[in-house]
Amino acid sequence: MMTAAKIIGNWTIRVLALCLCALVFSVAARAERIAFLVPSQIIYPGQTIGNAGLTEKYFTIRASAAAQYVLSSDQLVGKISRRTLLPGQPILLTAVNEPDMVQRGVPAVLVFDTGALVITARGTPLEAGRVGDFIKVRNLDSGITVSGTILADGRIQVGMQ
Repeated sequence: MMTAAKIIGNWTIRVLALCLCALVFSVAARAERIAFLVPSQIIYPGQTIGNAGLTEKYFTIRASAAAQYVLSSDQLVGKISRRTLLPGQPILLTAVNEPDMVQRGVPAVLVFDTGALVITARGTPLEAGRVGDFIKVRNLDSGITVSGTILADGRIQVGMQ
């Protein structure tokens, strides 16, 4: 602590100055050079992404943030673009979707399975969807609209949801 005093007329002014120490903490948020897959041409929404037109480009980024981006072709090839992907720019994982397993209006197999009893029928999906989506389907034999879950093999499981 420092003290300084100055007499001015009948007044004495004292100034106290405290020594303040600044503590600086550094956080280990090191940036690294990481290779990302980037498009070499514009990819438009709804377009299927293939191996052609993809290149590898290095960016300096924190490793923890890199997990939000596509790093390998396994995460990208065969997926559908949700938004416009620009050449040379890294691709967020949320910018791509799995392709639709079932197309609207294209006949599919409906399956009702209780374990002991399995019934199959043909139906027309009233909406497109991916594996696990719950969609409406019109039974071709009865004309009744039912709801079901899209299975990995493209069939639609109906009833007892």
